[in-house]
Amino acid sequence: MTDTKTPALSLEFFPPRDIAAQERLVRAAKQMLAMHPRYVSVTFGAGGSTREGTAGTVRTMRNLGVPAAPHLSCVGASREELRGILHAYREEGVKQVVALRGDLPSGMGGDAGELRYARDLVAFIREETGDWFHIEVAAYPETHPQAESPSADLDHFVEKVQAGADSAITQYFFNPDAYFDFIDRASAKGVTVPIVPGIMPITNHSQLVRFSQMCGAEIPRWIRMRLAEYGDDKASIRAFGIDVVSDLCRRLLDQGAPGLHFYTLNNAEVPMAIWKGL
Repeated sequence: MTDTKTPALSLEFFPPRDIAAQERLVRAAKQMLAMHPRYVSVTFGAGGSTREGTAGTVRTMRNLGVPAAPHLSCVGASREELRGILHAYREEGVKQVVALRGDLPSGMGGDAGELRYARDLVAFIREETGDWFHIEVAAYPETHPQAESPSADLDHFVEKVQAGADSAITQYFFNPDAYFDFIDRASAKGVTVPIVPGIMPITNHSQLVRFSQMCGAEIPRWIRMRLAEYGDDKASIRAFGIDVVSDLCRRLLDQGAPGLHFYTLNNAEVPMAIWKGL
């Protein structure tokens, strides 16, 4: 970053499913390059369902001149498959990955792969490639939906860091107190790596509710009620969402968050509006 006053921003994209979506993604990405992201991440479908799409989108982003970090999931993958993916990315000059356990797609049964947890994947990446990759992992300020307890979830996060993670991106949240509480608890466990808050723009009420139910992110009651009141008024939802998320971002940065990671959903409009406000 050339401007030290600019927060360290990063962006997440998902692989497009067809040519039209690819064109929309490239247009959106070109617009968002004005935000000077430190890097972009590219998601990986459940059980590796978008593996080729992830690699292709990483190439697209790098061709646009921005470092790209592919998501890598150990679910449904053998060590040999993961080894091949890692070495292919290394040969292409990719220097950063996001290491996740991942989700089993429906119908996949019990084939969880040879590595069970994200900590195992982090350790495997280090064993195979040394310090070549900067490894990002996930953090859950409001607790992973499958965790036994908040303390057990924190212990799992600490294990990922101890296995060799360099930094973390959180699941999105709308309560900054949850983030700062997580930071304090992680710090008390000896964690010193940067933990960057994940930011979800608010553009669609039903979509946000669906995403939040899946990942365990809490939508505060006042936000839910305001969104419900707007009904199908997309312009009002968009304006309200920009205000809410912009205020969240300002508070996070003012209180010391090391940056922001935007879950863009391949759409430039709202992340750009929030960034301009910052």
